[in-house]
Amino acid sequence: MAKYSFEFKKKDVLAYLNGEGGYRYFSKTYGVPAQRNIKQWVHNYQTFEDEGLQCSR
Repeated sequence: MAKYSFEFKKKDVLAYLNGEGGYRYFSKTYGVPAQRNIKQWVHNYQTFEDEGLQCSR
């Protein structure tokens, strides 16, 4: 089971892309310990859209 659900990641990514905050803000607000996770989600979403946020397992 993935630590973060698809819906959670998509909500964070869309909020970031809408300019509601930066990586640090979302990391603290949503309890994601590493900012790089959010950065990776944004990159994956921009590259692969919804498919990039889904668990590969």
